[in-house]
Amino acid sequence: MNGKETKATSTKRRLRPVDRTFSRAFSNYTPPADLTVSEWAEAHRVLSRENSAEAGPWRNARTPYLVEIMDAFTDPKVEKISLVASSQVGKSELELNIIGYIIDQDPGSILYIQPTVDDAKKFSRLRIAPMIRDSATLRSKVADIKSRDSGNTMLQKSFPGGMLTIVGSNSASGLASTPAKYVLGDERDRWALSAGTEGDPWKLAEARTTTFYNSKMVDVSTPTDKETSPIAKSFNEGTRERWCHKCPHCGEYSNIVFDDIKFEFDTIGSGRKKDYIVTSISWCCPECGCLSPEEEMRRQPAKWVAENPDAYKKGHRSFWLNAFSSPWQGWEKVVYSFLVARKDPQRLKVVYNTMLGELWEDRGDLEDEDTMLARREDYGTREDGTPVELPQGVLVLTCGVDTQDDRLEYEVLGHGHYGETWGIKKGIIMGDPGYNEPWERLDEVVSHVYKFKDGTGLSISMTFVDSGGHKTQHVYNQCRARLQRRVFAIKGQGGDGVPYTKPPSKVKIVVGGKTIGQTWLYSLGVDAGKADIMGALKVQEPGPKYCHFPKGVDRGYDNAFFNGLLSEKLVMKTDRGRTRWAWEKLPGHERNEALDCRNYALAAFRVLDPDMDKVEQRLRQRADEKPQTQTTRTRKRATTNRNIAGGNDW
Repeated sequence: MNGKETKATSTKRRLRPVDRTFSRAFSNYTPPADLTVSEWAEAHRVLSRENSAEAGPWRNARTPYLVEIMDAFTDPKVEKISLVASSQVGKSELELNIIGYIIDQDPGSILYIQPTVDDAKKFSRLRIAPMIRDSATLRSKVADIKSRDSGNTMLQKSFPGGMLTIVGSNSASGLASTPAKYVLGDERDRWALSAGTEGDPWKLAEARTTTFYNSKMVDVSTPTDKETSPIAKSFNEGTRERWCHKCPHCGEYSNIVFDDIKFEFDTIGSGRKKDYIVTSISWCCPECGCLSPEEEMRRQPAKWVAENPDAYKKGHRSFWLNAFSSPWQGWEKVVYSFLVARKDPQRLKVVYNTMLGELWEDRGDLEDEDTMLARREDYGTREDGTPVELPQGVLVLTCGVDTQDDRLEYEVLGHGHYGETWGIKKGIIMGDPGYNEPWERLDEVVSHVYKFKDGTGLSISMTFVDSGGHKTQHVYNQCRARLQRRVFAIKGQGGDGVPYTKPPSKVKIVVGGKTIGQTWLYSLGVDAGKADIMGALKVQEPGPKYCHFPKGVDRGYDNAFFNGLLSEKLVMKTDRGRTRWAWEKLPGHERNEALDCRNYALAAFRVLDPDMDKVEQRLRQRADEKPQTQTTRTRKRATTNRNIAGGNDW
């Protein structure tokens, strides 16, 4: 998106030409006699008060970049329009204007696709219904949903000459059952990879248009990942047009992108409570290098510049917009959002996609084991020369335990503010989990008081034990015996969209064919947890989300640990015609217990959900107290740890 753009541009039909080179590509185009979409919107569209900060008649001058996109829909040579856009640029209003135009000016069957059926219902209720209500010409053609025999339901709205059908991308029946002259898709990058077992939702929708010689297709979305984004692929197949502004210094037209935004800022606060004040912002022209402030650039002429104008001959125009063109999104807000999110890959990805309007590119695989080994830290030593178990910053401890046929593997994990974590202890307890002995040794880990340099300490607040495999009933029975220590059985559940944690359920404990009682079982969305872990491991600076690991042979953070922690990668798989995302082991990484243990320990913390500010205040009060007898200190330490865990209200 950087560098000099090809200066071949499109022309606005029935509006001023923006570039004669690209105008020649449209020389055979004859405009129809009816209104264009932009003209219809200006004459009839009313922005609803519940959906717009600027309710009232639609004004093309407010979003000039949408005019040519809207009018491309009424160009008989254009069969497909693709729009990649950040949030707050009006992409949903674009589709609403097209729907309104079809109902009023060029009736036909419309198939409108949202990511899910729930999204479809929400969009119908919150966007479609208010638009019809507030536009007199639409209100006269679409019957009220409450009218008898109106043909108007939540997901189907009939009008003279056609019907609007709203479906979810995950509904194979909805996509395959209705012939459509017009297909509009919203947030395509959030669509299901497969509509049930039927395959690509877009291909299914496209097949609905085959009986119409004058069909139109429109797909719109914020971008997501560079390698997998469907809307980016669709954009690349089209004219690849970008909204370019004229430089007030050299007169060249260029797309305003984040890489060319130059800014300065002040940092206020320190530590984990930093904030930022943006003190200056300007755009650096990639052609001449001159700086221009936001106010000056907003007054400059702008036009669509096409990188691939020949795609117009194939009937496909594609456009790309970001927040720097939005009248509702100031540059300062965009830069501030970047500063706040820059140390957290997951938050930064959201900023890139929704504000910068850019694809998120995974900066390569995670570091290898040797690099992670080099990241280990010395947590320090106490006055008596013994290693410090807990570094400053740790406020809560949890433990994750993976169960194998011949052993228990565990990790004790420390948690601080804003997702920062510290590895405390990784260990293996050999022995058959069907017997008591390995569990008694695990008790030593769970009940141990881990100490800071000043001698104060913490116990583990919650422990999650995997109950999968061949020892399920034994795990249930052992966890029930340790409920007072907050040791719970868990069962991992893979799959996209499965929540990381949810409330527990009770399960029966069966020994020797007889039910001997019940215990609590937590179900974990382990794929969501793995994504969080891999994202956190990419954070390079101590602070929010950063993962600390200790030095020391007895700590257990050796090459084998990191080999297991980095053992899986998210890949796309196709099974029986259905495409999905799945985690799979990498070659040379046969053991993944370290990854599972950390996953369970993080889930335990998520379930605890402690008030970290209050926990920190309580620990400071303990550190400031005068020395007391060992008995008193031990009793108070146990009480405090129960408070950290949230009492017994589990």
